[in-house]
Amino acid sequence: MPEWDDREIIEGIKVPGKEELAFNQLVFKYQERLYWHIRKIVIAHEDADDVLQNTYLKTWRSLPKFRSDSSLFTWLYRIATNEALTFLKQKKRKGFVPWADVENRMGEVLESDPWFNGDEIQLKLQQAILKLPKKQRVVFNMKYFDEMKYKEMSEILDTSVGALKASYHHAVKKIEAMLGDD
Repeated sequence: MPEWDDREIIEGIKVPGKEELAFNQLVFKYQERLYWHIRKIVIAHEDADDVLQNTYLKTWRSLPKFRSDSSLFTWLYRIATNEALTFLKQKKRKGFVPWADVENRMGEVLESDPWFNGDEIQLKLQQAILKLPKKQRVVFNMKYFDEMKYKEMSEILDTSVGALKASYHHAVKKIEAMLGDD
C-alpha cells in the first residue's frame, strides 16, 4: 500500500468508513519520528511507548476538529510534545521528588537502557542534555537531532522564534560547558 500524503490523510478522515484507514496511514507515516521525539524527552522506552499511545488517543479524538491551520506534522508534534511534558510533570508529582532526582533517575535509565547503542561521547552528550531545563532540552532536541526549522518549532511550542533561538543558544552553551568539564 503506498504511503498517503498529509492531504490524503486529512481528506480520508472526513469520509465515513474511511477514517480508520486514514488514521492507520497517519500512524504509519509518523510513528517512528514521533516515538524518537518523545523518547528524547522522557528517555525510557516504556514511557515513550505509553506517551506515544496517549498521543495517538488524543489525536484520534481531536482529528474531526483539525482545521489545517498548521500542518499535520506540526499539529502531531505539538500533541506529542505536550503529552511528553505532561507525563514528566505527572511523574514528578506522583513521586513527590525534586526535579533533580527525576533527572538523575532518567540518567540512570539511559545508562542501563539496552536500546541505547551510543558510544561514551554520545552517552555524555545525552546526560548533559538531561541536565538542561525542560524547555531548553526540548528546543535543543528538536533543533539538533530533528533538524527542525525555528518556524516549525515556533508553531509546535507556541513560542516566538526569538525565544527559541535564545533557548537553543543557552542550551548549547550549557552543554559545551558540561562536556568541557569532563
